Amino acid sequence: MDDLKELVAAELAAPVDPRVSKLAAVIAARHGGASRAVLFYGSCLREKQLDGLMLDFYLIVSDYQAAYDKRWLAAANKLIPPNVFYFEQDGLTAKYAVLSEDHFRRECDLSARTPSVLARFAQPSRLAWADDDAARAMAIGAVSRAAPALLHLTQPTMRDEDAADPLAIWKKAFSYTYGAELRAERRSRSDAIVDDDPERYLRVARAAGFPLWLQTTDADCRMTDAAWRHFQRRSRRVQILRLAKASATFAGGVDYIAWKINRHAGTRIEIKPWQRRWPLLAAISLLPRLLKSGAVR
Repeated sequence: MDDLKELVAAELAAPVDPRVSKLAAVIAARHGGASRAVLFYGSCLREKQLDGLMLDFYLIVSDYQAAYDKRWLAAANKLIPPNVFYFEQDGLTAKYAVLSEDHFRRECDLSARTPSVLARFAQPSRLAWADDDAARAMAIGAVSRAAPALLHLTQPTMRDEDAADPLAIWKKAFSYTYGAELRAERRSRSDAIVDDDPERYLRVARAAGFPLWLQTTDADCRMTDAAWRHFQRRSRRVQILRLAKASATFAGGVDYIAWKINRHAGTRIEIKPWQRRWPLLAAISLLPRLLKSGAVR
């Protein structure tokens, strides 16, 4: 595990585009003294491309009450984490999710309520901003638990040589996590993530102590696969609740929906003033086009 922490620490400390660091600092400033760390992850990091895409961040805060001026935002974040916010700056668009330190540690471990955070931080990420050394250590510790947890949950679903092949386990793991989310990407993307950098995923698996030889039976595989299916159903239910919540918490959410439709369907939808004034009604009116475009499956 110490080897894995060293690997994660080096990966998190790798340099990022100065524009990413600037956006991370802006995100932290929005939540004042509650901000502990800002992590950059996702397709923009993998593709090393910022322009024309949406940057993805996680903001980790000390606690929700301290992070918000409005009590209902803190309550919403605690009840159905995370809150998600959209913003634009210097020609870039971004969204960031807010989690408390306690929730971040939980969601990066076997006690996770849904697999979304596990999936994100088992992949490469960068610590784009940290309040102090303690915050940096917190981020390293939490992220170091994500990959072992995801592999541990997935390996028992596999048999024979596949159960000893780290890359096969990773691909199966991401196929499960993609199946748990309302995502724009095709399911084949789960394999592509691993194929883009197989050496990285081999290094992480080996540092985490994998592969382990497990004497699993067909019944064991069926049972663990069924457990994943339950995990996926629960995750999708939670995401529906998050989408409902986002009509109030996701500032600029209607612009984000339009951006997704335009990106996937090649359209040029422009948001009208009434749609920003009534975001829930606007989201409902845009939903058929969102589905038709393939922006969400």
